[in-house]
Amino acid sequence: MNRRNLILGGSAVALAAAGAYAVMRGPSYPDAAAGVWSRKSRQADDGLNYLVHNATLAANSHNTQPWLFSGTASQVSIRPDTSRATPVADPDNHHLFASLGAAAENLVLAAAADGRSAEVGFDPGAGGQIRIDLTETGGSRRDPLFEAITERQCTRSMYSRRDVPSAELAMLEAAARVEGCEVLLITRRPQIDAILELITSANAAQIADPHFVSELKSWLRFNAAHAIRTGDGLYSGCSGNPTLPSWLGSIAFGMAFTAKAENDKIIKQVGSSAGLAVIVSGGDDPAHWVRAGRSYQRFALAATSLGIRHAFLNQPLEVTAFRPELAALLGIGQKRPDLLVRFGYAEPMPRSLRRPVSDVIVNA
Repeated sequence: MNRRNLILGGSAVALAAAGAYAVMRGPSYPDAAAGVWSRKSRQADDGLNYLVHNATLAANSHNTQPWLFSGTASQVSIRPDTSRATPVADPDNHHLFASLGAAAENLVLAAAADGRSAEVGFDPGAGGQIRIDLTETGGSRRDPLFEAITERQCTRSMYSRRDVPSAELAMLEAAARVEGCEVLLITRRPQIDAILELITSANAAQIADPHFVSELKSWLRFNAAHAIRTGDGLYSGCSGNPTLPSWLGSIAFGMAFTAKAENDKIIKQVGSSAGLAVIVSGGDDPAHWVRAGRSYQRFALAATSLGIRHAFLNQPLEVTAFRPELAALLGIGQKRPDLLVRFGYAEPMPRSLRRPVSDVIVNA
């Protein structure tokens, strides 16, 4: 769930190359994204495809899409695709299971819109998986959160700093309430600044780790052709950065991805935000991590329905030494802070891509 902006160098060579590359013929990223994020109609024989399509539009760490689906008309299973894990940023697979939880929440909402109720359970055996039991209800129930699935995005840009009305903050809190989880909304600047200090310190620690940088780089997509070919990863255009040939993007990244540059950007982004939101759960195990992902997804969809943008800032959760300090600042005792986002008002950015549904549906 950690989406990072790529700061590319401003040298004349890089800018010239970006300009030249921009006019080259190639695949249309907007067309590819529109195909992914369009509302699909449920066909008579594709009930599982319909549910999985909606599920895969959930947020997930580094846009790795670490999920595999299998199922029937009465039950769907979601299990981890560990080949898409990020062991440096996410050594205990917390973000991976939270990503599965976010997908499960989208699937539950899509099932309701398709006239089916859904009961979500977690099976810890065989590496852990989510099981969703489906029952025909005879009538469609289109939750407003379902309507937001195709509009939700992590918006990694500057926000307007405009405050979110208290009534809407209460709506976000209510929407994110899942058994065992809650969202804490922080809007007072002194507390935001204290958390920001943890974010920048943890960010510097991560960037100082060459293994972390190498892992992050492996998921970066510096141009539309690469992003469309893989259907995953972090496309530079989604952060408002220039499109470059892969070889040049790799060089520019190595030169420009520094703790100072990233922290300067984070400070400005948090300063432009209306507040921070922290998903907190009462346990620290995969079942609770799944619940945290469901809670986050509901927060994100509710925010989207209200015209509120958000983006992840999970650094102090990924660097273990900083997690207790964040918990202490929040006053949550032994509860685990699971996910951290900033929120506020901004224009939408380009959306990330997804792999085809056929690539993530497997035999049970």
